[in-house]
Parts: sequence; structure tokens; C-alpha cells
Amino acid sequence: MIPRTIVFLDYQNVVLAAHHRFGSVGTANRIANLDPVKLGRLLLSRRNAASELVEVRVYRGLPSSSREPIAFSANDRQTDAWRRTDTITTIRRPILYPRGWPSTPAREKGIDVSLAIDVLRLALERTYDVGILFSSDTDLVPALEALAELKLARFEVAAWVGTPRLRLPGTGRPWCHYLTQADYLAVVDPVDYTKPPPTATRGQEDVGR
Repeated sequence: MIPRTIVFLDYQNVVLAAHHRFGSVGTANRIANLDPVKLGRLLLSRRNAASELVEVRVYRGLPSSSREPIAFSANDRQTDAWRRTDTITTIRRPILYPRGWPSTPAREKGIDVSLAIDVLRLALERTYDVGILFSSDTDLVPALEALAELKLARFEVAAWVGTPRLRLPGTGRPWCHYLTQADYLAVVDPVDYTKPPPTATRGQEDVGR
């Protein structure tokens, strides 16, 4: 049986790491988006066995509509575009704005917890045979340790070349898919979601807000 594979994508963590590593390369310097399906298919193509991509789960923050209306609208448009495929599931949690914002940066809150819970919950529910986690957030290591102990599913991680990778303490496990500059450019999403679609009018954009 072809193993069912889910890619767990810590979106902002992965995007920022890519821009820090490859930001000066071509269009990557001005585009801050990745295509989750292209990324998922790329990762599966690097596995040493045939796999079925059943889902890419994207975990990300949701800007405030009042504090960051442009970022909020862009986030919504991008999520709406992702909903057009059955492959992507988006999990968004409100971004936390400190008292000193914008001088003090806003930050994501609860993304790593949501991701860790889903990694374990879906493994317990036997929803996937292989999981691939793309993140450099070490707060997720305990989830990997639990998976290794419970032996519920095979698990792998991904990282950009030259950036930190997740691993079980004192080991080289799990297997890591290292993605290069060329891989990064191959999965960039060129759409500028800060702008309404060309066919949309202001009235259409406001529907459902």
C-alpha cells in the first residue's frame, strides 16, 4: 500500500528562514509567499519510496483586521486561494500585539502548540502513515520524541540548506529533507495577495467581511 503522507508546514517560520537564507536571489527578495502544494509535492518526490500526498496542513498567524488591515486582507485572500484545492488545510490563530506595538513586534501565539497537538492527534487517529514536519522551532521536538516513543507513524523533517534542522536529542534522526535555493525558487508563489484580484471590485472584495 502506498503510504499516506501529510506535510505539516509551520508557514511563517519556514518563509522567514527562506528569506534569511535565500532572500537576495532573483524574485525571492520581494516575494514572501510559498505554494504549499508545490512544496508538498517536492518533498514527496525526494522520498525513496512512492507516497500519496493526502494533505498539507499550514499553520500560521492571523493579523488583526483593525491593526494591520492590508496584512489581514492578504492573509484572507491567500487562505481563500488555498481553499480551492482539497489538499490544503489552513490553521490560523490570532497574532498577539504587545502594548508597545508597532515599536515592539507582534508575534504568533499558539501555532507550535496547535501543530504539535495535530501531529500527535492525527497519528493516534491513524490519519497518516508518514508525516513530514517543516519547521525549525525546537519547541516541536517533544512532539517528535512522543512519536518516536509511540511508534504510531513514520516521521521526517525538512529544512532549508544552511539553516537549523529539528532532530531528536543526541541523534541524527529523524531523516531530514534539505531543500536548496533552487528548490525555494521552484515553490515560490508569485501572487501578490496584498492586491485584490484584477476581476474583483471593491464591493466584491467587501462581501463577507
